[in-house]
Amino acid sequence: MGIFTEEEQQRVAAAVEAAERFTSGEIRVCIEKSCSEPVLDRAANYFKKLDMHKTAKRNGVLIYVATSDHQFAIIGDEGINRLVPHDFWNSTKDAMLNHFKNQDLVGGIITGVNLAGQQLQTFFPYHDSDINELPNDISYMDGK
Repeated sequence: MGIFTEEEQQRVAAAVEAAERFTSGEIRVCIEKSCSEPVLDRAANYFKKLDMHKTAKRNGVLIYVATSDHQFAIIGDEGINRLVPHDFWNSTKDAMLNHFKNQDLVGGIITGVNLAGQQLQTFFPYHDSDINELPNDISYMDGK
């Protein structure tokens, strides 16, 4: 898709891996060029398409970014949504947006990953029996 360099993709994947190291939670990053529906609906559709609703503890978090449309969302499954402070997703979006406004797309995504990881670690700490249920790399979507 040509949005990120190989090094930037590795930085994002490494941030996801690091955030998941101390939690049973799962974080995914989903990128596409344009968003053809309301951004939260689009993110929810990809959440399901990426099987994020199938994690054992329902503690998946998706960061969705439509690069050309300058839209993004961060959503969590019901397990994590029950536990985070009511304004957590909006405050995380604000922190990410500060990077995006400075043309730092990767930094914004990594900020979102780190903040989500902190909450997941708090509410879903890692146990020896935990497995990585979902890939850590960026999912590039083509709008279908």
